[in-house]
Amino acid sequence: MGRRALLLLLLSFLAPWATKALRPALRALGSLHLPTNPTSLPAVAKNYSVLYFQQKALAGHLHICIFQLNHYKTPLVDHFGFNTVKTFNQRYLVADKYWKKNGGSILFYTGNEGDIIWFCNNTGFMWDVAEELKAMLVFAEHRYYGESLPFGDNSFKDSRHLNFLTSEQALADFAELIKHLKRTIPGAENQPVIAIGGSYGGMLAAWFRMKYPHMAVGALAASAPIWQFEDLVPCGVFMKIVTTDFRKSGPYCSESIRRSWDAINRLSNTGSGLQWLTGALHLCSPLTSQDIQHLKDWISETWVNLAMVDYPYASNFLQPLPAWPIKVVCQYLKNPNVSDSLLLQNIFQALNVYYNYSGQVKCLNISETATSSLGTLGWSYQACTEVVMPFCTNGVDDMFEPHSWNLKELSDECFEQWGVRPRPSWITTMYGGKNISSHTNIVFSNGELDPWSGGGVTKDITDTLVAVTISEGAHHLDLRAKNALDPTSVLLARALEVRHMKNWIRDFYDRAGKQH
Repeated sequence: MGRRALLLLLLSFLAPWATKALRPALRALGSLHLPTNPTSLPAVAKNYSVLYFQQKALAGHLHICIFQLNHYKTPLVDHFGFNTVKTFNQRYLVADKYWKKNGGSILFYTGNEGDIIWFCNNTGFMWDVAEELKAMLVFAEHRYYGESLPFGDNSFKDSRHLNFLTSEQALADFAELIKHLKRTIPGAENQPVIAIGGSYGGMLAAWFRMKYPHMAVGALAASAPIWQFEDLVPCGVFMKIVTTDFRKSGPYCSESIRRSWDAINRLSNTGSGLQWLTGALHLCSPLTSQDIQHLKDWISETWVNLAMVDYPYASNFLQPLPAWPIKVVCQYLKNPNVSDSLLLQNIFQALNVYYNYSGQVKCLNISETATSSLGTLGWSYQACTEVVMPFCTNGVDDMFEPHSWNLKELSDECFEQWGVRPRPSWITTMYGGKNISSHTNIVFSNGELDPWSGGGVTKDITDTLVAVTISEGAHHLDLRAKNALDPTSVLLARALEVRHMKNWIRDFYDRAGKQH
């Protein structure tokens, strides 16, 4: 696996991206979630209305529709300084179909690095449990993503404008929004709030409970790699899990991929070999010798993406994919002991499952691995400042070309792109790393198929810092809407998560009753 791809695995998770929007060295690997037009996708909840309006009070707007889209105009650009009062419009969604003023709750989604409508539409779990928990659903958009841009079109102009894009500022936005909701919605003031999020959003949910325990009674942090920092976990664990997914899905699948890199190297040594590779892989543009590392990175990104969306049913997350897509891919990678040309023809068939399962694609574009072009710049800046996640490969425990973690290379890339250098120890300083046992009421869920589980909490820390493991789960499968093909492990996980949330809600009302 190439230098560039490994340096930017830290851009991979949920971040939407498009390669043309960034320098090649700051391209995201294995990114998830956002479509080109998120509002056009089917929502989990049917028959909802989307309304745009600006107001400082929510009184009277509830019960109009399943959810309304509101602009909240009071969050400060900088919560931690006192020499500016500049504000911006933060977008959030509210759904109150099943909310009860008496004995109800507020489920608060801590928005990820992208358009909040997409996360709302793809977090079916919250919609599925809303009636049972008598819950109002709130989906808060993360600053610098979607339409919540502190400086409008200038938000990504330079590092001076991006200086306020941090997890700490985002958490403060959420806190101010919750205060606003409780102050302006009749019946919400004395209700418990539970933070919920997946991936980076899951990290934010956990960190919100840690930093603002008086505002959230608990948190569900799904697929949240809060320990993928510094040396808290081995840098190679992510790619090792990707490899395990492929190895378990076919006896010679990962070995075929491991051998494909040398086959590409050998065939690309000549002009005729490059021409043959272009045709065999059905690429849209002719390969040159300068493209080979990019080609290998693109293929690596594809395997990573497949590991994250290896769902038990057909899905259309990054691309239209069949159920258990890695098993389908591995049907073409059964024999690593073949000629270079035959091996790479098999690699093409495997890639074609990801890029052309619909059968409508005429050629493969090595500049694209996902369907989105949103959210890239913000996440690349975050990965260059505080969200610094070490990744490495060795080619032995994993199926990729060896590459060591090199912080200096990343730092130089970030300085060239943004004029900033990363602070790799800041997240552990701010949020505690593995020293979090003093906190309470957080459920950390992880799927064993998800490569991000390697940086997640997979064992109970205390009785109230609980790990839920989903043996057949990919990236936050538990937050997706219920499906007839859901494996038993995710059904049990969701039931356990709801039980914890019910306990938090009951304890909140028990304490409130004693105080009165």
